[in-house]
Amino acid sequence: MANPEPPLSQSHTTCSSLLHELRIIWDEIGESDGERDKMLLQLEQECLDIYRRKVDKTKKYKADLHQSLAESEAEIANLISALGERTIVARGKGSLKEQLYAVQPILDDLRWKKNERMKEFSETQLQISRICAEIAGNELSIDSTSLQVNERDWTLNRLAELKSHLQELQNEKLIRSQRVNNHINTIHQFSVVMSFDFFEIVDEINPTLSSCKDDQVKSISNDTLARLTSTIRSLKEEKQQRLQKLQNLGSTLMELWNLMDTPTEEQKKYDYVTSLISSNVDKVSRPGSLALEVIEQAELEVERLNLLKASKMKELVLKRQSELEDIYRGVHMDVDSDSARQILISLIELGNADMSDLLSSMDDQIAKAKEQALSRKDILDKVEKWKYAAEEEKWLDDYEKDENRYSAGRGAHISLKRAEKARILVSKLPSIVETLTSRIKAWESEKGIPFLYGSPLMYFRGVHNVAAGEGRGKTSISGAETATGATCCRTRSHLRFPAQETAWPEHRCQYPPRNTNGSTGCHPRPSWSALKWQGAQRRPQV
Repeated sequence: MANPEPPLSQSHTTCSSLLHELRIIWDEIGESDGERDKMLLQLEQECLDIYRRKVDKTKKYKADLHQSLAESEAEIANLISALGERTIVARGKGSLKEQLYAVQPILDDLRWKKNERMKEFSETQLQISRICAEIAGNELSIDSTSLQVNERDWTLNRLAELKSHLQELQNEKLIRSQRVNNHINTIHQFSVVMSFDFFEIVDEINPTLSSCKDDQVKSISNDTLARLTSTIRSLKEEKQQRLQKLQNLGSTLMELWNLMDTPTEEQKKYDYVTSLISSNVDKVSRPGSLALEVIEQAELEVERLNLLKASKMKELVLKRQSELEDIYRGVHMDVDSDSARQILISLIELGNADMSDLLSSMDDQIAKAKEQALSRKDILDKVEKWKYAAEEEKWLDDYEKDENRYSAGRGAHISLKRAEKARILVSKLPSIVETLTSRIKAWESEKGIPFLYGSPLMYFRGVHNVAAGEGRGKTSISGAETATGATCCRTRSHLRFPAQETAWPEHRCQYPPRNTNGSTGCHPRPSWSALKWQGAQRRPQV
């Protein structure tokens, strides 16, 4: 099989055939040789122009290949520098197209890395910008198109720096978000305790704080935090003031209740107020406990009780006076109740005295009276014992006067037993009187005032010399007689407390002798039934 002719030979053959065909046509036409040469010269010139244009175009294509190769190599170098890559690209060998084909994969790989790196940079810087805007309080939206990225530094080190900065900002945002939430919770607690509109308060600070939308981000700006802090400070001061006001109202209520003896059931209505008296401001958390309505209710109750106090003050004062009189009366102390009541009524009607001070003063008097009554208790117990013994002595005297006391009548054995006990008790009367006297002397020495028992001063009358040998003013026996036969003669002499001797004049009264039945075995004994009470009116020294 013959080898095919090259394309140039075919072209040359075609041109020759065409030229031959052209000459035939010219012969037929009858063109001159000059015209034929002219047309052939024109054909040659046109062919040269075509070749020249083709050469120029090819040269330009070659230059473009050189330019593309240079640009690719420059872009590779820039990308390697910007990305911080350590790739070394060697100069290619072969034709221009071969060199371009060799660098294209490297360039494509670097471009892909650049795009991925740019995405990371853009995303990181976008987050940084948004967080910075939130902290600054800038509510304008930020997108990736508005960001400026440094195209000369896309290295991993720079990206790491940006991510580190982003992490710091995210931590700052988290801390700020926690602070905002804590502040909001604190404001909510204050609002619940004082019955404030929570949403209205936080909405005035920043509308995003009261939004319930999931996609709504709460403001964490410096201005928002400052407003939250200021609001909490104001609410805390308001809470402290309200608590202090309620504590004062609660204390006033308790004073008025105690003053007017208000029933417990009525007091329970305001337990929520009085329970706050000793409360710490940080411990008060019950919903509505510091609401304005609560304060107004307490104020109205205090106002009502004050009006009621004014109308009941006279009754309360007189009640305190009666209590004071009962204490004195219970321990046998003299009280000029009529004069005291008249003075109190005059003070109340004239309005010259502060009722609270007056009641407080009377409470002090009652306390002192109770204290003095307690100090007299031991002596009064001894007095009661002595009075009982004196009554038994009187009964024994009457019993011994009865001539039929030994008859076998009803109850005779009971009277006989009582008489035996009475004789034993009467025999102890001297020691009872002596003990009572010493106790009274000690009491008067300690208190510096006389010991009074009822309206009159107390004097004891008897025949025993229970304080023999004590000097002037001591008990003495006068007119003692011995019993002979069936008659027992008793002589009564005067006995009183030595401690009262210097305070009051002596009152002596001699009782005439009394004859008893003439029975054998009757021995003379003292008669204590004639113990008397004498003295002048004297108010107690409390």
